[in-house]
Amino acid sequence: MQTDTHDTERTLRDALSATGQRYTEQRAAVFRYLRSTESHPTADEVFFHVRQEIPGISLATVYKSLETLVGARLATKLTYGDGSARYDGRTDDHHHLRCLGCERVIDLPGQVDDREVARLEASADGFQVTGCRLELTGYCADCSPSPASRV
Repeated sequence: MQTDTHDTERTLRDALSATGQRYTEQRAAVFRYLRSTESHPTADEVFFHVRQEIPGISLATVYKSLETLVGARLATKLTYGDGSARYDGRTDDHHHLRCLGCERVIDLPGQVDDREVARLEASADGFQVTGCRLELTGYCADCSPSPASRV
C-alpha cells in the first residue's frame, strides 16, 4: 500500500507540474479521495469526505482543487443539462449508467465498438470527432419502478 500512496502522489505532482500548478495538501486530499471511490461524487460529497482529513478546508477550495485536477487530466467532470456535476477519478476510456431516481452514476463495463464510432463519425458531415462519451440513463435496481406502476 505504501507504494500505491507514493505512486499516487508522484502522479499528482508530475501532472500538476506539467500544467504549471502547485502541489498542495488540499489538492492531494481531493485527489486521494477521488482515486479511492467509485461513487462519482459531487463537489459537496468530496467536501464532506475531505473535511474529515483536513477539517479547515473550505468548499471553495474543494471546487478549485477539483477544477485543477480536471485541467491536469487527473479527473473527469461529468456535467448534466440541469447544471449539476459529478467527478470521476478514472480517466481511462469508460462509460456510465446514470439512475434517474437516485442520480447515482455507475461505471459501465465494456467498450463501444470502434467501427460503430467510425460509422457515426462518417455521417457527421465534416465534424471531427475527438472522443466519445456514452451514458445510459434509466433506473437502478433500487429505484426501478415496480411492475404495477408501469401499467
